[in-house]
Amino acid sequence: MVEKKSPASGWPIVKGDFHSGDAQSCVAVVTMGSHLDEQGICDAGAAIAGSCKTENLGIEKIIANVISNPNIRFILCCGTEVKGHLSGQSFIALHAGGVSGGKIVGAEGAIPFIENLSDDAIKRFQDQVEVVNIMESEDMGAIKAKIDELKARDPGAFPEDPMIVEVKEAGAGAEEVSGEVQPLSGELALVHARMKVIERMVTDIGYRNKFAAGVYSGKIEGLMIGLIVSFTILGFILMG
Repeated sequence: MVEKKSPASGWPIVKGDFHSGDAQSCVAVVTMGSHLDEQGICDAGAAIAGSCKTENLGIEKIIANVISNPNIRFILCCGTEVKGHLSGQSFIALHAGGVSGGKIVGAEGAIPFIENLSDDAIKRFQDQVEVVNIMESEDMGAIKAKIDELKARDPGAFPEDPMIVEVKEAGAGAEEVSGEVQPLSGELALVHARMKVIERMVTDIGYRNKFAAGVYSGKIEGLMIGLIVSFTILGFILMG
């Protein structure tokens, strides 16, 4: 029998639109934009099952719950893609390429910016799990069969202890409705994405201006010091 570990106390540590099952199962199921029989998926052997509608906060919550349970070694991505957000493609891209400058490398979603996860948390996620992609499938029979297949490959718990990260509930590209985070429309998500990019560009321009001002100031100070030294030396020569 493979080795198992205790997940973090109170697991799942981040609440959301999902159901939880056997915490010792090696499989987590993400149904992306679909609402399937998630309790039935857990009854079929998944540790946790639920949707992921946003390519930022939604992904962060999944990762937080996965890395706080070392027993999860596979994430099964199924269900339909979310228009505009492309949370499925963004999720798979994050696992493959990580994050650079706060943005998921290779993500095609409108706002694929990660704010609550450190580089260590993302690396832990990449090392701990294998992502299995059967997206666009809503066939419960196929999903349950894949769960059985992955459970048969269970390598045992990840060798490190649970990692705890805090995920703030407010996030770009989502709004709170009746206690559940809902994705923005594809069009509005694109507007938010443009605003996010502009914000980062303005910040970058500010840094560049500060650097340029510092260089200019340094040149002026150097010129003045040089003149003072030159005049001092010349004075000594004339006096001598």
